[in-house]
Amino acid sequence: MAVRIDGKALAAKVKSQVAEEAAKLPRKPGLAVVLVGEDPASQVYVAGKERDCAECGIESFGHRLSAETTEPELLDLIRRLNGDPRVDGILVQLPLPKHLSEETVINAISPDKDVDCFHPFNVGRMVIGDPVFLPCTPAGVMEMLDEYEIPIRGKRCVVLGRSNIVGKPMAALLTQRDGTVTICHSRTEDMAQYAREADILVSAVGRMGLVTADMVKEGAVVVDVAMNRDGDGRLCGDADFAAVEPKASYITPVPGGVGPMTRAMLMRNILTAAALHQA
Repeated sequence: MAVRIDGKALAAKVKSQVAEEAAKLPRKPGLAVVLVGEDPASQVYVAGKERDCAECGIESFGHRLSAETTEPELLDLIRRLNGDPRVDGILVQLPLPKHLSEETVINAISPDKDVDCFHPFNVGRMVIGDPVFLPCTPAGVMEMLDEYEIPIRGKRCVVLGRSNIVGKPMAALLTQRDGTVTICHSRTEDMAQYAREADILVSAVGRMGLVTADMVKEGAVVVDVAMNRDGDGRLCGDADFAAVEPKASYITPVPGGVGPMTRAMLMRNILTAAALHQA
C-alpha cells in the first residue's frame, strides 16, 4: 500500500518558514490580488490565498473588478500596481472574462512582481535553470518529492498534460534534476504504454478516472495534480485513487496533496520578491 504524501502538513511547514523569514524584513511583503468578475471558484481561490497571506505575515491588497471591466482599465490598474512600492507580487486570478486577453494581461505584469511565474521572462529563466521564481504547482511537486526523499536522478518521469502552467514547467524541473522525462498529451498514441514505464507519474490533465491501475507500474510514485469533482460534488484527481493506491509506492491524495502546496509555494515566491525589493 502506498505512502500518502501529506501536502497539507508540508504546506503548513513551508508557510511557517515563510512567516519566520517575512518577519525579519524591514516591511511586510505585499501581494495585490486582482479578481475580475464573480466566478464562484475564483472567489474561493482568492479567499484562500488571502488567508494564506494573513498566516504568513504578508499584507494583501484586494482589487475586485466587475466582469465588464475593459482591458485598458485592467492594464491601467496593473501599471499602478507595478509602481506601488508596497506591492511585491501581483496575482491576476485566472480565468479572465473572455473579452480580456490573458496573454496581454500576464505580459503587463512587471517580471519582478510576477509571483505566479507566468511572464515569458520568468518562464525563460526557469527553463534555462536560472530562476527568479518557480511556477507554484510544479515547485510544490518538487518540494513534496524532496520532503519524502524520492529520488529523481535517472528515473523515468512521465507527465500527463502539456499546459503552460503545469505540464511544461513540470517537465523542465524534472529534467533539471536529471529525470528522463516524457510528456504525454491529447494527441499521444497509447498514453497508457508510456504511463506504465514511469517511475514517477505526474498527471495534470483534469479528467476524472484517467489514470487507472493498469497504467501504473508496481512501486511507481503517482503525483495527482488535477482537481475534478465527481457526480456527488466531491473533489477528486485524475487517478482512480482506490485502485491505484495499492500499486504505488507513494501517492498524493486529492484533496490534501498538491493543492495546499501550490498555495504555499506562492507564499514563498512573494517572500522572494519582497527580499529582492528590500535588499
